[in-house]
Amino acid sequence: MSHSLTKLWIHGIFGTKDRRPLLVNAIRKNVHNHLQEKLEEMDCIVRIINGTSDHVHLLFLLSREVSIAQVMKSIKGETSHWINQEDIVKSKFSWSRLVGSYGAFSVSESDVGKVERYIRTQEKHHRKMTFKEEYEQFLKLHNLEINR
Repeated sequence: MSHSLTKLWIHGIFGTKDRRPLLVNAIRKNVHNHLQEKLEEMDCIVRIINGTSDHVHLLFLLSREVSIAQVMKSIKGETSHWINQEDIVKSKFSWSRLVGSYGAFSVSESDVGKVERYIRTQEKHHRKMTFKEEYEQFLKLHNLEINR
């Protein structure tokens, strides 16, 4: 349908393999910029990307041409390949591949600003809570559980 309209805000979250703190301050912005480029290549409009040394949060509008699964698989695969090709980290880099290796949560238009502020303050937020605790809190909030 050529007249289909969508506006789906997605809060995406994923971590490094084994929650290793590989995204140090010196490279984090480059990785976030690369993630943004890849999202924009898929016609996903990015509002914000931020995170800490072991995970990232993304807030973006999902293109009507791709699924969330396609987006997450593509950006995770492509960025880990890019990080390794460019020798951005000292060891082999990969994102988590475990069950529940990413979270993608819908965000209502009225909550976009709130989620953006939450993502912007990740460093401060994680002084009080680990990524694992945060992720489990998101699963509870959205009535989800990981089947291992």
